[in-house]
Amino acid sequence: MGFIYGSNRFEKTQTGQLGLNNWVIFFNLNFIEALRNPRETATTLDQETILRVLPLQSCSIKFRVKNKPTKTMGAKKGGKEDAVEDMPHVPLKAILLADSFTTKFRPITLECPKVLLPIVNTPMIDYTLAWLESANVEEVFVFCCSHSKQIIDYLDKSKWVNQPNFSVSTIESHNCISAGDALRFIYDKNVINGDFVLISGDTVSNMILTEALQEHKERRQKDSNAVMTMVIKQSKPSQITRQTRLGTDELFMAIDPATKQLLYYDDKSDDQKGTLTLDKAFLAENPSISVHNDKQDCYIDICSPEVLSLFTDNFDYQHLRRHFVKGLLVDDIMGFKIFTHEIHSDYAARIDNFRSYDSISKDIIQRWTYPFVPDVQFSLNNPTNLERHGIYRASEILQSRSAEIGPFTYIGKGSSIGGKTVISNSVIGDGCKIGSNVLIDGCYIWNNVTIEDGCNLKQAILCDGVVMKSGSVLEPGVVLSFNVVVGQEFVVPAYSKVSLLPQPVTQDSDEELEYADNNSGIIHTIDTLENGNSRTEWESSEVGIGGRGFIWSMSEVDHEEEWRHSVAPIPETKLIELTQMVFDNLELNIQDDIVLAVPGEQESGNESDDDNIDDSLQIFEKEIEATFLRAVHEKVKDDHIILEVNSLRLSYNLALEDCASALFYSMMKLALDTTHTSPASLVKNANDVMSRYGKLLKPYLQSVDGEIEVILKFEEMCSESAKEFAAVFVQILHMLYDKDIIQEEAILNWAEEKEGADESDKVFVKQSEKFIQNWFRNMEKRVAKQLLNQ
Repeated sequence: MGFIYGSNRFEKTQTGQLGLNNWVIFFNLNFIEALRNPRETATTLDQETILRVLPLQSCSIKFRVKNKPTKTMGAKKGGKEDAVEDMPHVPLKAILLADSFTTKFRPITLECPKVLLPIVNTPMIDYTLAWLESANVEEVFVFCCSHSKQIIDYLDKSKWVNQPNFSVSTIESHNCISAGDALRFIYDKNVINGDFVLISGDTVSNMILTEALQEHKERRQKDSNAVMTMVIKQSKPSQITRQTRLGTDELFMAIDPATKQLLYYDDKSDDQKGTLTLDKAFLAENPSISVHNDKQDCYIDICSPEVLSLFTDNFDYQHLRRHFVKGLLVDDIMGFKIFTHEIHSDYAARIDNFRSYDSISKDIIQRWTYPFVPDVQFSLNNPTNLERHGIYRASEILQSRSAEIGPFTYIGKGSSIGGKTVISNSVIGDGCKIGSNVLIDGCYIWNNVTIEDGCNLKQAILCDGVVMKSGSVLEPGVVLSFNVVVGQEFVVPAYSKVSLLPQPVTQDSDEELEYADNNSGIIHTIDTLENGNSRTEWESSEVGIGGRGFIWSMSEVDHEEEWRHSVAPIPETKLIELTQMVFDNLELNIQDDIVLAVPGEQESGNESDDDNIDDSLQIFEKEIEATFLRAVHEKVKDDHIILEVNSLRLSYNLALEDCASALFYSMMKLALDTTHTSPASLVKNANDVMSRYGKLLKPYLQSVDGEIEVILKFEEMCSESAKEFAAVFVQILHMLYDKDIIQEEAILNWAEEKEGADESDKVFVKQSEKFIQNWFRNMEKRVAKQLLNQ
């Protein structure tokens, strides 16, 4: 399709002579505006208006219709507004869906319900229940379907059964195949009689619910059709992979910026990514909309009781978002409305697939979910101690002196670790036995797992009871289900899924309709044993000699896309390929596009936008730090580190200076966390780190401004997060200059910028005066010497 670009903004006249079929679309890297082009031949859009989102543009797009006439209602003569009825106090309740109705965690979920799978050694459902209790929910109804007996037994033995002012009860059904069926079943139980929280049992959050709940109640008092409030959060999709860090598809939302009403909701399939289609009537009916693809759906909803009756009235509503939400948005008869509540500094995310399992596990270990972290007992999780570099240790651990535990690692109770074993960025459950000379990186090892000598594991998940015999290898992305045994020196290929259960004959193509038998979860399989007995002999070709398990097969399409939802990082070859594709597309688009700045548009930001930027920058810096520490521990090549940093920069849409600042912080943090006994040894640590890794800063220090940002970042560290550096600020600054990381012009400009600052902001400039003056004298000598030589 073609686009015509014009310079005149569209102003709709009061007479309405210009119809929607005369509109054309203008777009650039920052925003989209509806334009009228009176001078040039324009492509007419007869039925729909199509907005195309460029690969590397800002994720938030604003669209406004100017001067749209508004309908006015005549006041009733002599009438009065209806008084708002006082609502009696109704205890806040919650419906927790303990069945995801998906197949994304197979083969594991054929044997165990998803909500009982451990995340950092605590079942998922405990995080959800702990948050509901903290949010002052008084009564929770846990809906169980698949593996219901396991869930009920777990809850009966948990701390949640006898909590004061917090009641947890279960509702069980064996016939529901979707979330819609579950809500219709709950409606028939007549247990909900007021506003309630609807949440999935695989959600982790620490948000304060009070504000969102108050907004919902106030809207309900003014408009009884406001039946739902969805919690959302900013989460920019990767410009390269077109998915979020949680592995979910690109999501488009249209929101009324004034009322926060949700007007449009659509998650895009691969063949539609980057394209948004809006009906002309939709644009005419909404005078101001904000279109986003930078929002994350947290799957936390505050609902009115009418939501349950709406599901009962419409049996086509199966999926909460694709059917119910989208159905209400297009229903112009009943007039029900959905609103949004955006959180900023709070945390909320749903574990939707293996990639989000990995991302949220890292968030928990890095304490974004506080107080729901390993060293705080919020359920029956074992007490742990937090050490430097984000290392958590439970009690009764046996560790060889020659074993090495790297950053962001959790070691569970009663586990043993042999000599010369190296573990980093991993979670080790309770009662695990790990032999000698084992390499474990980025893995999630659950309880009672045995790993014999000489094994090598990278970015894999090992369920309870797994045994890896000596010398065996797991390539990235492998999932070993319960009690699988990997034979001696056997190599399990990347992205393989291994289970004692044979692969099902067919996997339901509809992701929402997983349903397993309520006891075992086992459904029809390829390899059903003729006599019904359990299998005692296994093919060595499956998982090696002495191994036990079936490697599930994958189609070529499945294998090609498996990296999207895996715990393994995106393969380097795939990242390079996608990066090149993005830049090629951007180059073509820039050649054709005209970028115009709309007066006042750039200055129209608000405090909320600033908060979003700050939050994104903080998350970016945390991810850079984790990436750098992992690279140091694993001795990753410099080129690969730069590749990962570039990927994060594109994902967060940040500047080169931001990368330099974040990398510098990570390097200095490493120097600080390395053992030192005096200021002199701290300076030596910093010198050693910069000697080895300082060249990583070069690609991001392309200007004097970038170098000044590094100095300012160091100032911030000395004043706040790393005050130990304050005493050696000048020595470190001198060292950075000697290593050509910071140039003299940057130091002088930094000092000049501080001249008009408050005295409290001049502390480190004053410390550096002697160094700067000496540098000036040396510079004068060098200049004089050069003149003499001439």
